[in-house]
Amino acid sequence: MAGAEVTESQVAVRKEFALERYRYILQQIHAVNENVYRFLAIYQTLATALVGAAVALFVGYRKWEVAPSTARGGVISLLVLATVVAAFTCMLIVVGALAWLDYRNEECDITDEVVGLGFRARPRSGNLLRWYETYVLLFIIVSVILMWVLAGSFLLPAIR
Repeated sequence: MAGAEVTESQVAVRKEFALERYRYILQQIHAVNENVYRFLAIYQTLATALVGAAVALFVGYRKWEVAPSTARGGVISLLVLATVVAAFTCMLIVVGALAWLDYRNEECDITDEVVGLGFRARPRSGNLLRWYETYVLLFIIVSVILMWVLAGSFLLPAIR
């Protein structure tokens, strides 16, 4: 292959390979999009259970004869666990968004080469406000902040 001539069969193989890679990329983009909903469902389930346990501890600590300091520590521990779950969920969503960006750029590379330059527009950071991941992250962050504010304002001071 000293002359670097490309035969028709090599071109056909290259196009077939690009098509298979393109299909794989589209499948991965779809999977990344679906994962956000899974992560949100896991967060909502665990956060609801942990905050529910904290409220149950607050309501029942006297009846269960739990010392107030132990009840406060338990409520704080449950809120810390909910915060850790939130942080882990946020991390997974951010990593998923970065993976999505990589796949979309690779998709654009393939379409630029096979179809033509500019066939598929590259993702822009200006579209961040259109991404649902942005609002899922905001929901998680606001819910954790609200959880701590409400606990610090109402639950913890009332445990005496």
